[in-house]
This record gives sequence, C-alpha cells and structure tokens, in this order.
Amino acid sequence: MTRHVRILLVAALVLATGCTSSEAEKPRLSLFIGVDVSGSFSNTPQFQDALRFLSYYIYGHLHGLAGLEEPRAVFVGSIGGDVANEPKAFYPIQVFERKDVPEIEAKLKELFDTKGNYLTDFNAFFKRISETVQKQNLLLAPVTVVIVTDGVPEVAGKKGNKVVQAAYGKIDVSSLEYLARNVTIRILYPSPTVAAAWERTVPRQRVRVWPVEAEVMQGWHEQLENRPNVKQEKRLWEWIQDIVDRRVRRQRII
Repeated sequence: MTRHVRILLVAALVLATGCTSSEAEKPRLSLFIGVDVSGSFSNTPQFQDALRFLSYYIYGHLHGLAGLEEPRAVFVGSIGGDVANEPKAFYPIQVFERKDVPEIEAKLKELFDTKGNYLTDFNAFFKRISETVQKQNLLLAPVTVVIVTDGVPEVAGKKGNKVVQAAYGKIDVSSLEYLARNVTIRILYPSPTVAAAWERTVPRQRVRVWPVEAEVMQGWHEQLENRPNVKQEKRLWEWIQDIVDRRVRRQRII
C-alpha cells in the first residue's frame, strides 16, 4: 500500500468518524402526542389533569431534562372528529419550544376545545402519523406516540361487553409497523381493564404498546417539589423516565 493511499484511507476514516459523532449528537426521536377529545374522556377530571401533565412532559423532553430524550421533531394533534377517518392538524415543535410550562398548558387548552361530542378515532390518528413521518423525511428514526385517553375505541350501535372487546382487535397500527425499528405507543390514563385490552388484543407485529393506568398517572403530582426553577424538578423528570418512558419489549399479537 503506497503512502498516498494510506493518507487517503486515514482521511476518509477521520471524516467518517466525524460524521458519525456529529450525527450521534443530533436528536433522533420523533415524538407524536395525541389528545383524546371524545366526550368519554374530555368530560372527565382526567382530561384537564392530562393537559397539565403534558405541559410538563413536553417541556421536559424539549429541554432534555434528567436524561429525557430530546426529540428531533414534536407533533401534537387531537384524536377524534365529527366523522370517522377525519384528518386532524398536527401542531409542530415550534408551537411549544419557546414556552414555559404554564404557557404550554395554556396553549394545549386553547388548541383542544372540548365543546363538541367528538368520535374516538385511533386509526385515523395512526395513519396521520405515518403520513407525517414520510412527508417530513423522519423515516427510520425512533418514533414515540404518547396518547392521553380513556383508551376505549368508538363502537357503533349496541355497546355490549363483547362488542367493545372486539373493537380493540380493529385498532389498526399497521401503518406504523415499518416506519422505524422502534415504534412505541404509550397509552396514558386508561382503566386497568382497558390497559390490558390494549396490551393483549390490539394486533401488531413490531409496534410496542405501553399503557399507564389513570391511578398510576396520578402519581406525577407527588413528584412535584415546587422548585423556583422547573428544570430542577428532578424527581418528576425521573418519574416520567421510569413510569411513562419506560423501555418496552416487542410483543407480537396477531
């Protein structure tokens, strides 16, 4: 091997290493947040609590506090509409990134008007995520979907127990399956029964599902220490990482 060739190889290695290091420092996570505006959730006390929690959750992630993963992209949208399969707007990261926690909460309350009796439509929400990932060129980066909801799918006609249970099998996450190696759906505020239905019944091959029941979600209040600087709320950020953002194993459900 000539000296000239060796120099070229070393230069190429340095450039490659530099690019890899630079890429590793860039946030990669695509974070999608869904707010269930259907009457079955928005008319409960958990709805306002969920918006307040999301204000901390979004703030913590935007600033990468206490190890929370800083996202490359954030999109927040509603789950539900006047009719089935109705596309809803996704509000991007710029809407939230220069706001403090109270300002984010106020913005969420402004965006998600709960005066209507909307239908729950998880499938339209998941399809919209897939379309956004492709349009925004976010393919292959890890995708986290956080949904505040009672988790109960819309059921037409008579709502017997068997009919409701069967509805979980019709939740369609297929459009998310191959967007990235790691796609996780985190369902916050369901009942234990609904949480179990999402884990055991929703068909999937690669998508991970992690429900956190409403009773458990109430624990975030206990972590607040009311520090003058919200960035120092270490207990809360660690609770979010341990309880909400917990790493989930893939479980194939067909």
